[in-house]
Amino acid sequence: MSSTAAVSPTFSAAQARTTAAALTLLSAGHFAIDLYAAALAAVQPTLVDKLHLSLTQAGILGGLLITSSSVAQPLYGYLADRFHSRMFTVLAPAVAGIFLSALCLAPNFGWLLLLVVLGGAGVASFHPQASSRVTHGVQASRGTWMAVFISAGTLGMALGPTFFSWIPAWLGFERTYWAAIPGLLVTALLWVSLPEGPRSEHGGKKSFHFESLRDVWKPLALLYFCVFIRSVVQVTYAQFIPLYLHRERGLTVSHANYILSAYLTFGALGGFAGGRLADRIGGRRVIMMSMVGSVPFLLTFFHTGGMLSYAGLLLGGLVLLFTIPVNVVMAQELAPAQTGTVSALMMGFAWGTSGLVFIPLTGWLADQWSLNTVLGALAVVPVVGFELARRLPEKH
Repeated sequence: MSSTAAVSPTFSAAQARTTAAALTLLSAGHFAIDLYAAALAAVQPTLVDKLHLSLTQAGILGGLLITSSSVAQPLYGYLADRFHSRMFTVLAPAVAGIFLSALCLAPNFGWLLLLVVLGGAGVASFHPQASSRVTHGVQASRGTWMAVFISAGTLGMALGPTFFSWIPAWLGFERTYWAAIPGLLVTALLWVSLPEGPRSEHGGKKSFHFESLRDVWKPLALLYFCVFIRSVVQVTYAQFIPLYLHRERGLTVSHANYILSAYLTFGALGGFAGGRLADRIGGRRVIMMSMVGSVPFLLTFFHTGGMLSYAGLLLGGLVLLFTIPVNVVMAQELAPAQTGTVSALMMGFAWGTSGLVFIPLTGWLADQWSLNTVLGALAVVPVVGFELARRLPEKH
């Protein structure tokens, strides 16, 4: 990807290099942030056994993490658009790393709730501002640039379960807090190397323009619900797959986390492929392809066995996550004056509200029936997203 060709013609070569350097730094930060976002799902089977938690309590923990790390993102997007301080991005990896790596120290369910809230705040503060800066000044191949950033985060989330399986296996579960080191190092790197972000192209004032959102509320609402529908499957599976494979398919916790890592790695590849496809055939078509194309693969995971089953899970994750960068770029193009806010709506709030509802609900329903039954039923939810995507405008 040529940075000089991808940015606005009014940018100098030096500015283009600065933009590419910022993409690299922000992608590294996104990798670290989402590495910790996967911590709870990875250690949850051990916490359930250690503290004798019910599946309903496990679902509450997952829903609370989603609330603090995702539902709260529009607040941080508003603050970032208003104050333009790089600290929203710089401090986030350390905060997320310290508190989410300390889950192993929680003596009871109450302490788990507190650590999840504090760690989730670090995750939430990073995403709106960082995703806004990634495409600042970029005119061509915006989907590809956003796909690089998004895929870095998805790859971090993919490696998170393996990372949080390896650390306890090496040092013991009670010393998992050492996993905070990468987050501290990334914060130090961002502190030294990441400059303050550029001011808005629409004046650079510390203000929030509601009118820019009101004028495009219909396509933004459609985009939001498309992300919500995708996230019902994406977030719930990421939270419960290790527990499902451990409890109902008899895999060890480590092996279950390796499969989750593979599933999320394919999702990272899907995000990159989706961004590239959107630059060629348009975001609307990519969203429609993703929604309808993921369903057969996910159903294969629950209705077959052996390698065929796991292949269905991996391919389903790849196709489902085509849309992550696409939705964000489409929203930013609809409201260029409030990129932090709309990025938060698409990356955090939609993800978070779906998880807030469906993670606890899935845990409660699984206590009544089984994880296999409930997760298998969720595999067909993206069909609803296909119908919504058909209503999106061809041009955005």
